[in-house]
Amino acid sequence: MSEAHHYIIDLSRLPIGTHRFDLQLDNDFFSSIEKTEILSGNVAATATLNLREDDYSLTIALKGTVFVTCDRCLDPMPLDIDDEQEIWSEDEANGQEPIANSQLDLTWLTYEIVSINIPLVHCHPTGACNPQMDLLLQSHLCDEPEPEE
Repeated sequence: MSEAHHYIIDLSRLPIGTHRFDLQLDNDFFSSIEKTEILSGNVAATATLNLREDDYSLTIALKGTVFVTCDRCLDPMPLDIDDEQEIWSEDEANGQEPIANSQLDLTWLTYEIVSINIPLVHCHPTGACNPQMDLLLQSHLCDEPEPEE
């Protein structure tokens, strides 16, 4: 079984009830996602699926660390991830495929939950950036105030 299949749940093979899936989002996981701002990481994911006759709810809890590029010095920096999100299925009346024939791919869902926990601006704390890049940035700062119009 390939690693990609590890994140796919075949709903048609599961009995009604609650099911737990433990996943590890590691460097291989993040490198398999195209065009990601996440360089690497190690995040434990727990997916709890409550499967009912016509629908399901899914709770995904994530805890770990990912590395992204610092916007200031361009070095990798760690970001802690600790979040839990609940997702509900849509019913067949809304054009969804019947659950009996469905597969649930946790790859994109878990990645998206990690992504929404990354701030728009990610910089090392003051003084923690690469010192060489800090010096270079300081050399390009303008000390003169901008002229008023």
